Amino acid sequence: MIPSILPTYNRAKLNFVKGEGSWLIEADGRRFLDLGAGIAVNALGHAAPELVEALTEQAGQLWHTSNLYGIPQQERLADLLVEHTFADTCFFTNSGTESCELAVKMARKYHFEKGHPEKVDIICFEGSFHGRSSAAIAAAGSEKMTRGFGPLLPGFVHLAFGDHDAIAPAITERTAAIMVEPVQGEGGIRPLPDACLKGLRDLCDSHDILLILDEVQCGVGRTGKLFAHEWAGIAPDIMMVAKGIGGGFPLGAVLATEEAARGMTAGTHGSTYGGNPLGCAVGARVMEIVTDAGFLADVNRKAGRLRQGLEALVASHPEVFDHVRGQGLMLGLVCRAPNTEVVSAAMAEELLTVGAADNTVRLLPALNIPDADIDEALRRLDQAAASLTP
Repeated sequence: MIPSILPTYNRAKLNFVKGEGSWLIEADGRRFLDLGAGIAVNALGHAAPELVEALTEQAGQLWHTSNLYGIPQQERLADLLVEHTFADTCFFTNSGTESCELAVKMARKYHFEKGHPEKVDIICFEGSFHGRSSAAIAAAGSEKMTRGFGPLLPGFVHLAFGDHDAIAPAITERTAAIMVEPVQGEGGIRPLPDACLKGLRDLCDSHDILLILDEVQCGVGRTGKLFAHEWAGIAPDIMMVAKGIGGGFPLGAVLATEEAARGMTAGTHGSTYGGNPLGCAVGARVMEIVTDAGFLADVNRKAGRLRQGLEALVASHPEVFDHVRGQGLMLGLVCRAPNTEVVSAAMAEELLTVGAADNTVRLLPALNIPDADIDEALRRLDQAAASLTP
């Protein structure tokens, strides 16, 4: 008999009832150290007091009005995002996949308005993950994402990850944009080198096509910059954001330059819940904290501590781990043992991690994880690895 919840997830037999910082408390009282953070969502940990205060204060005043009216909390968050990024304008969504939908529409409408309706193709890369909507799975293109869900939305061209020489020849008169994650998350924590991001920016400029960055997982301080592309010194035309921007409250956004958004006029797009007062009140508080002087410097310091410990773990357990990769507090342990076994062994030590492609284990702790919790996580990972060593 099918369960009352559609069985699209292979869930662990855990039922968490409370969260405190980097810890989750199970119904039976066990305390799990969370290095997954809801897959990079809980940027400031569980039940961060500042976010609880922002949400409860807003909840006592106004929950929802719709985008038919002005929403001061939405305007506040949009102003913060414009102030601290390349963007001239924002549209708020509920999730990353909804952000992907708008990014695709915006890129195609841009060229339509410029008199080039034939420019509809978007170049994407193997291993990418942009969500689970029809456009998002077509953009990812992998059999795992698309099998059985055809016919797929046309207009996506897929290239091998890291095959730089294939990109320029793939651009045609039908190309509207290039869409890429600066650091692939689901694909196995695979960072795109800064030189590649710069090269993509140059290609887009020289061919009058748009650069769409998917920073749903790697954005909002995750890599040690507010957004990952800042390490390369470039800026996109359109950027997809979600996960960390709401600190645990469902919230996403599409950020864009005025030029890229030129086709998105009244009636061309909408969202029932996107940008509602609750989500934006929390999102604004997240932005205020993450952009506060010293916050990102501390993220980078913590990232160095975690990475150094992980490198030592790899050296101590060469039968289990191969190497560490990633940036900031978005790190991947590339495994020699099956990554599913490593995730399970860590869970047995009451440590939560997240699997990814390319036999990788993702480590995505809260950006404000205490040093003591980093050290404890390393100790538990060491025990997990020892349990897998023949």
